Amino acid sequence: MKNSGFRIFKSVERTPVELINAFKGIPVANIGDNMNRRACLNARLCPMNSSPLLGRAITVKTSPGDNLMVYAAIEMARPGDVIMVDAQGELSNAIIGELMLTWAQTKGITGVVIDGAVRDAAGIRNLNISVYAAGVIPNGPYKNGPGELNVPISCGGVMVKPGDIVVGDQDGIVVIDPLDAPDILEKARATVTKEEGIMAAIKNNAWDISWMDKALKDKGCEFID
Repeated sequence: MKNSGFRIFKSVERTPVELINAFKGIPVANIGDNMNRRACLNARLCPMNSSPLLGRAITVKTSPGDNLMVYAAIEMARPGDVIMVDAQGELSNAIIGELMLTWAQTKGITGVVIDGAVRDAAGIRNLNISVYAAGVIPNGPYKNGPGELNVPISCGGVMVKPGDIVVGDQDGIVVIDPLDAPDILEKARATVTKEEGIMAAIKNNAWDISWMDKALKDKGCEFID
């Protein structure tokens, strides 16, 4: 018997680790700018520590305040995975805390992103696993289900599919479809090189922003003495 809304899909497309690792060190902003600035998660999902985020998405859809499926995801995940949790933005109960995150860290999971709340904020700051969440609250989770594992989810207002590439830094998180990744990688690297040139020009007081005056005039801005 099928049980829509309470299912675990065990088979996941395993994005090549070489492709994932190619994004290491590239700022999320540079990646997002080359995805029409529409692929970054909502700003309410904030980093809970300074560990960088990079890996392949394992997706979880939970009932608000419930983490039964998060346990299943940690148990199923492999080293290099990032667990992405759609907890529907509910902040009444923490989905995860220091104990579960330490368990995830020992399994080689590189990050956990919760569109919902976490707890044990002080302990999370000292972990090496990257953690993002929409809030912090001491209330613990339920373990009743239902939920789904490895289905397309909405996390931070962005669709995330199992196997997507997830990159995060202190600015936030961007999600990349592996089919688009080679093209985005090339463009993002070019942006990094371009911005390094701009920074050098700024430091040498040689940054050309003459385009600004033209843009203002073309858009009809009124100049008043």
